[in-house]
Amino acid sequence: MGIRSFVVKPFARKIARDIDAWSATASQSQHRILTNIVKKAAGTRFGKDHDFAGIRTYEDFRERVPIRDYEALKPYVEMIKEGGENILWPGRPLYFAKTSGTTSGVKYIPLTKDSLFNHFGTARNASFNYAARSGNFAYLDGKIIFLSGSPELESVGGIPTGRLSGIVNHQVPAWLKTNQKPSYETNCIEDWEVKVERIVDETMHANMTMISGIPPWVQMYYERLLERTGKKTIRDIFPNFSLFVYGGVNMEPYRKKLEELAGFRVDSVETYPASEGFIAFQDMPDHQGLLLNSDSGIFFEFIPADEFFNEHPTRLMIDQVEPGVSYAVIINNNAGLWGYSIGDTVEFLSVKPYRLRVNGRIKHYISAFGEHVIGKEVEEAMMAAARRFDTRTIEFTVAPQVNPVSGPPYHEWFVEFDEQPASMDEFSVALDEEMRKQNIYYDDLIRGKILRPLVITPLKRDAFRSYMRDAGKLGGQNKVPRLSNDRGMADVLENYAVR
Repeated sequence: MGIRSFVVKPFARKIARDIDAWSATASQSQHRILTNIVKKAAGTRFGKDHDFAGIRTYEDFRERVPIRDYEALKPYVEMIKEGGENILWPGRPLYFAKTSGTTSGVKYIPLTKDSLFNHFGTARNASFNYAARSGNFAYLDGKIIFLSGSPELESVGGIPTGRLSGIVNHQVPAWLKTNQKPSYETNCIEDWEVKVERIVDETMHANMTMISGIPPWVQMYYERLLERTGKKTIRDIFPNFSLFVYGGVNMEPYRKKLEELAGFRVDSVETYPASEGFIAFQDMPDHQGLLLNSDSGIFFEFIPADEFFNEHPTRLMIDQVEPGVSYAVIINNNAGLWGYSIGDTVEFLSVKPYRLRVNGRIKHYISAFGEHVIGKEVEEAMMAAARRFDTRTIEFTVAPQVNPVSGPPYHEWFVEFDEQPASMDEFSVALDEEMRKQNIYYDDLIRGKILRPLVITPLKRDAFRSYMRDAGKLGGQNKVPRLSNDRGMADVLENYAVR
């Protein structure tokens, strides 16, 4: 056992005990957090505008604080950028996490001294908790890689600003920096393909024990490693590799390919970080669902997803949610986000403790005909059909075709196959059957001949990487949307179709 794993072991075991304790009292923690953050922010500009001094109950809070997106929050952020203090939270933010918005352009999400632990302490706790429960501390003694955005920061209104994954690099403790790969200089490279080559240069001969990143970009890293070294599997290159930490996308569509490239099923920890807050993490190895981070400075609200666009949607506290229902996630936190929709939808798998899974995005859906298809449904339909035909996909996305040249409208699936099915027609039929099982409204539309069965458009190899590169979104934490309710992305992808 190395010195790091030896020192960390008792601390990790305490973290695991603490997680068990606060996860058992999540409802009490949420009530306490609401009281504390409202009290602390009462003297801020936002607190005065919304009469925080008069809030005594959750019902009071709900009446005073509306649900908002970034556009509604933006006037307060602009005040901070202009030098204002005590606007959303006492003082000024330590950082702005810069992220892209579909309607608001660049978004600047405040990170404060009080909120930093939520982001960086939770990441540490998730990996230490894994070590305590699995007994695998050895990953701490080798090299660790974080496939992240550039750590270079700019100044916005006098506040250091950058991608959250880049900001994380500035918070890595000194004792861990000697383990960290790649180098700061390599991490600053913006061109993802060049960056991956440099990462391969720096890691191909290192004792890598932990790799962290979103699955599609880790897959790209694996493939370049194997091409450059001539080895058959990642295990041949990194025999001590024992932990994969990931988040941002559903792992299941990528799992089979990643395991094939790795040469074994490596232990993994799934996390659910966002620029707005670290929402949840996998607390039990090989256990379904992510534990809601209920005692870390965020007061959560949940809106039934099918009510989200209503004028007065139902807003629920944690002790009012039910398993199996799709909810939009709303956060209120110690960085000054209030009634803030992060755009994700989740469903709870259990409430004792509160474990959930991400099942889509509020704006990533198809409901051109009232079917309201969500990401979880298309992913599960694809995985089921792929198993039936023993085929594999690299990436896919779905869009409606409302005005076809002939015949009824349909859903068009743009699919990049790793192994194409022997009969595309039979696979299309099977995929449509699985989709109809997933969504009863879609099934009704097919039965009523309002829609015809889905159409698959196979794409050339590396089509999605090319699309993301051309869109300036290759690498980092950028993900391919599973669903679009219009033809914007679809019309571009048609250029990559197999003719």
